This record gives sequence, structure tokens and C-alpha cells, in this order.
Amino acid sequence: MADLLFSPEDLPQHAPPAQSAESSGPGKPRLRIPIRDQMKMEIASLESLLEADHPVRAVWDAVTRLDLRRWLDEIKAVEHGPGRDAIDPHILVALWVYAVTRGIGSAREITRLCTESLPFRWLCGDEPVNYHTLADFRSKGGEKWDNLLTQIVGSLLHARLVTLERVAQDGMKVRASAGKSSFRRMSTLKGCLEEARQQVEAANASADEDDNGSNHRQKEARRRAAREKLERLEEALHQCEEIQEQRAATAERSGRKAKEPRASTTDPTARTMKFPADAYQPGYNVQFATDTGSGIVVGVEVTNAANDGDELPPMLDQINDRYGQVPAEALVDGGFVTVETIEGSAERACTVYAPIKNEEKKRAAGKDPYAPSKRDSEPMAEWRARMGTEEAKGIYKLRGQFAEWVNARCRNWGLWSMPVRGLPRCRNVALLYAIAHNLSWSGKLRAKVGTTGN
Repeated sequence: MADLLFSPEDLPQHAPPAQSAESSGPGKPRLRIPIRDQMKMEIASLESLLEADHPVRAVWDAVTRLDLRRWLDEIKAVEHGPGRDAIDPHILVALWVYAVTRGIGSAREITRLCTESLPFRWLCGDEPVNYHTLADFRSKGGEKWDNLLTQIVGSLLHARLVTLERVAQDGMKVRASAGKSSFRRMSTLKGCLEEARQQVEAANASADEDDNGSNHRQKEARRRAAREKLERLEEALHQCEEIQEQRAATAERSGRKAKEPRASTTDPTARTMKFPADAYQPGYNVQFATDTGSGIVVGVEVTNAANDGDELPPMLDQINDRYGQVPAEALVDGGFVTVETIEGSAERACTVYAPIKNEEKKRAAGKDPYAPSKRDSEPMAEWRARMGTEEAKGIYKLRGQFAEWVNARCRNWGLWSMPVRGLPRCRNVALLYAIAHNLSWSGKLRAKVGTTGN
């Protein structure tokens, strides 16, 4: 036999074939296990990792078209000057808008997502964003958020996507960041105020002691906390005095004894309101006015009024201040119907469409609900007669289609409770929700009519 290239001893020895399951029983399962010490190299950019049609791209495209000059003018770090580079305001606006549409209202949560979630990482470009920066940007925006809403709606007015011929307004109760147990009477608040002043003095004295800076940050934090508590109590006492004046005026008209006022030591501007299921909780009244021709929010207000009776005329004034025109028609529910609202709207050349109170009861009693009352002024009589027509009833049906739709959308995005305290900051939150709604919806409007740009 010819010489073999390899001898049988050099060949690998194969294991004998496995015995059948019937003869040997079940074998050991083969598993894929994680190998975490395996080295590998990946080369990819955030741009390539994010899908081309991801919704966050639409948010960024919309925000980059906005004029954020008011925020840019506040940045002190300039070219050829000292200071650390500031975060582009477009990034901060885009982060908040995208977070709102995902039901996120916490600055700390956004900061975490900027390191863990690809869409948030893409927005900030993997640059670190401090939660204090995000929180201050939202809370201290003030008039800048107002201007941003006006700017967005103004561009849509210019493109004739918004007409302001008819608006629908509705109120929405939102829980305040305070508990029912935080409400105190005026006498109790005065005692708490004196204690808070003593705590501030003690904190200031402790911070001024020389301890070589060993716990300077802790002392500064205690001093800041004591000062903020004192400010809240002072505001709570001021709110109590305002409530007392309002109740005294109401008691004088009604002849009933006024109840002793209370205010929250946590969020002094919050008021106790009736929520669904007969629950009374601290809250705010968020008002949105929506253009019925487009579904765009054109006006935003946040009050601590428990009902909507006085909210329409101020909203009409706000819309006039923003865009230089008053809507010709306003659709509101029965909670808005007061003599002051109907007459005030008529003075502003706005026709109100709202249901008649107790319409069915009047009809059952044999009375015409649309007939003018003896004490009715001319605007009130015209409103009653108008709501008796089929045309007016058909127009009023549009209210829920737009006003309640916007409210429901904000609810789906998490607007059930306020993440901040104080009326001005809560208003900024409401403005942010309106801006997020308008940016997302205006993109669809522009695509529908084939227009682009501001």
C-alpha cells in the first residue's frame, strides 16, 4: 500500500455518534450565552443610527425654523470673549417639545434620556445637558414662550392656514403640585411665617461661620431652602388676604357669611377645585383657545378660578394683543355663560355660541328657552334668539371637535398634574404644550396644502 500523507494516529479522533434519546435520556441543552469580554469595534454616527423617518427629525426641522433671538440675546458668552459656550436654545426647545409629545415633563428624566435614548442623544448631539439648565429654561422663559406661540401662529396666519374667524375655547382642570393638607388659615400662616423668619436668621448665621469650607455647600443649601420657604409663606399670606377680600365682596352681595380663607404653603397660588368623581384637590384652570378652521391653539391662559365664567373676554383680549384681530365668533360650553361674558364679547365684536342653561327644564315647564328674559340686555336677548336657530346649533357642534380634541391630546401627553409650582411657571408649562401641539399639527397642515417654511 502506498505511503499515506498522514498516519491514522495523526488524524483527529471523532467522538462516537450520540446514542438515541430512547437509550440515553435527554441530553444537556446547548445555549447561547453572553460573552461580555469579547472585543469589537463599531463605527457609526448618530445620524446613521437614527431612522430617516423618525418623528424627532420633524421636531428638529420645525424648531430650527423658529426665531429664538430673545434667548440668544441673553447669552453672555460671545466670540472672542470669556465664558463657556452656551447650549443652543434650539436644542433646549426641541428637547422640551419632543419630551412633551412623549409624555415626559421631568427635567431629570430628559437629562437621563440624553445619555440613554437615541432620539434624545441625536437632538443634543451627545452633548451633556444638565437638568438645572433644562428646568430653568422652561420655568424662566416667561415672555419668550409667549412670543414663540405668537410667532408660530403668526407664520400660519401669513400662510393663510389659520384664519381666526372662529375659535373654540375650553377649560381643563390640572392638579397642582401641592396636597390638600398644605392649606392653612391666615392665623396659622402668621405663626409659620414667624418661625420661618427665625429659621432664615439661624441659617444665615450658620453659613457665615468660618469652618474652612468643609460643609459650605450644605450650609448654602439649607440657607436657600429656608429662604424659599419664607417666600412661599409670605406669598401664601398675601393670597389669603386676596381671597378674604373676594369672599367679603361676595358675602356682601349674597348676604351670607364669608368662610375663613386658606392658602397652600407648598404652592400658594393654587386653589381647591372640584375634579371628576367629586374629588376636591388643589389645581389650576388651563384655558386653550383653538382656531376651528385649522385646529391650531391661538391663545393660552392659566388661572386659579374654579369655573370658566370669566375666562372668555380676557382670552379675546389676549388674541387681539397677539395678532391684532378679534375672532368673529367664539364657541364655548355652558360653564362660560354669564351676563358679563355675553355682553363683554359683544363689546369686542365677537358673537358667542353657547348652550342655554336648563334648556330642557324650561321646555318641560312650557317655557320657551330662547325667549328673552325681562332683565336681558340686548346682547343677551340676541344670544338666546340665536341659539334657537338650527344654524347656530350646527355651528356649536364644532366646539367639541376642536376644543375637547386639543384637551384630550394634552391629556394623552401627560397634562394631568403640574410639574412646577406657581402660576407663572404653570402658565409656561401650558404654553409649552400648546407649542408642541402647534408644531406637530402645523407640519401636517403644511404638507396637506403643499406649503413649506414659516
